[in-house]
Amino acid sequence: MLDLLSVCEGDDMKRDIAYYMALPYREIIEADAAGGYVGYVAELKGCITQAETKAELLDLLEDAKRCWLEAALEEGLTIPKPQSEENFSGKFNLRLPKSLHRELALSAKAEGVSLNQLAVCLIASGLKTSAVR
Repeated sequence: MLDLLSVCEGDDMKRDIAYYMALPYREIIEADAAGGYVGYVAELKGCITQAETKAELLDLLEDAKRCWLEAALEEGLTIPKPQSEENFSGKFNLRLPKSLHRELALSAKAEGVSLNQLAVCLIASGLKTSAVR
């Protein structure tokens, strides 16, 4: 009977891991200054790995995520859910110095775009250069 119980517990753990592994966690890949790549799962603190190639990193990141989740389940820790896009409206207020506001407005006018379009473009280009996705 004890063996049957441990088999059942093992099946439950696998189902839980499969559930968490299927969730859309945000995986971040960055080029390492020393060469190769570093990858981590944003919502799973400490879930990080590195490799020489992106292909190798993706495999290792999947393994790191599985190990992180297994350890959390074994320890009975709360596993965070992925951030969903439903939590974000696409709007936020931004306070900035008047001089920067003026500079942005003048640049937008010179480009023939709205201030909002220019700000979105600048933010997006900044995000792209800060990390390899």
